[in-house]
Amino acid sequence: MFTRLFGKPKQETNALTSLDKLNETLEMLEKKEKVLVKKAAAEVEKAKDFSKARNKRAAIQCLKRKRLYEQQIEQLGNFQLRIHDQMIMLEGAKATTETVDALRTGASAMKAMQKATNIDDVDKTMDEINEQTENMKQIQEALATPIGVAADFDEDELEAELEELEGAELEEQLLQPATTAPAAPVQVPAGRQPARPLPQKRTAEEDELAALQAEMAL
Repeated sequence: MFTRLFGKPKQETNALTSLDKLNETLEMLEKKEKVLVKKAAAEVEKAKDFSKARNKRAAIQCLKRKRLYEQQIEQLGNFQLRIHDQMIMLEGAKATTETVDALRTGASAMKAMQKATNIDDVDKTMDEINEQTENMKQIQEALATPIGVAADFDEDELEAELEELEGAELEEQLLQPATTAPAAPVQVPAGRQPARPLPQKRTAEEDELAALQAEMAL
């Protein structure tokens, strides 16, 4: 376990150290290449001077050294290409290792969560929830059941009685005459009073009825 715990930092350190070493070597090769390019250019200039001075042998020697420098420059270019290739492979391997390590960590976390959540415990919890729900449903039905005198009432008879009441009320509404709208009040011009209705004359029958009511009151 300790190897697993301390192995990753060591590997990561080795990868970083290798990349740093490759970078240093690449910089060294680039500097050396620049020096050789300058030397090759200098040999060309010397060859031109010797050629002007009619010193053909010295000019050829300069060109030979130039070619040797060019061969070294080409060799250094191949070295740099190899180092670039190695750096790319190393960076790719480092990214792959980090990806695999991240996936391994996620898998371990998932395994730990699944271990903490047992399927038997889940089934047991769901059974308890279903049982509590069923018990609550039974309690609510028991509370809603009528007791005492109300339990003896027949629901069908009550519904039939309710329908009779509704039918009678509807029939009563249909038999009632349509009510007329109240007449609009007559506007009387200012300064004029409405004429009082004249007292109507009583008939003989109404006089006899009034006399009879008076005697009965006595």
